[in-house]
Amino acid sequence: MEKLATLPLECGIAGLAHPGHEASGDDYVHQPFHGGALIGVIDGVGHGAEAATVAKLACSILTSNAEQNVLSLIRLCHEGLRGTRGAAMSLASFNFQDSLMTWVGVGNVQGILLRLDTAVSIQEECLLLRPGVVGSNLSPLQASVLPIAPGDTLVFATDGVQSNFDRSLARNQPPRRAVETLLIQHAKGNDDALIFIARYVGGRA
Repeated sequence: MEKLATLPLECGIAGLAHPGHEASGDDYVHQPFHGGALIGVIDGVGHGAEAATVAKLACSILTSNAEQNVLSLIRLCHEGLRGTRGAAMSLASFNFQDSLMTWVGVGNVQGILLRLDTAVSIQEECLLLRPGVVGSNLSPLQASVLPIAPGDTLVFATDGVQSNFDRSLARNQPPRRAVETLLIQHAKGNDDALIFIARYVGGRA
């Protein structure tokens, strides 16, 4: 587990390797840039050292190009991961000045935006995941832009985490505490698992 503290996001992350393996094929990116930040979770196909190598390569590409839009980032990773086993990934790029988040996903890294304001008509936004494997085959990409307000919470979780995890815990607990508890309660135990929670607290980087 690791806590990441870069305003205007309060973040927490927790992960587990597949039982019997030291290295996890699930990895993450948290890269601030001028006026915003890139959050990403990458799941290298399979598990073990080779999957971890693929995920780290994707993280390096994303970190080095964090200011680019999320569709360009997926395409850069697709080219950079050719010849590897490939990866699933979901990305969210925050624009703090305009209080916007743009996100995209390929594969099976679940993305959910939980609204703090219970008066809004849609309290839970789900990322539309495109089929395919980054580095192998891509379907046409589609990114969505969402307004964000202080207290809204982004959750990315790999497929080693049960999809029906406790939303109220993720929404209401501090991210550092929430990821620890969610991983204990909802890791499947038969795969790598990683949860990343980023809560927008408002303001500018």
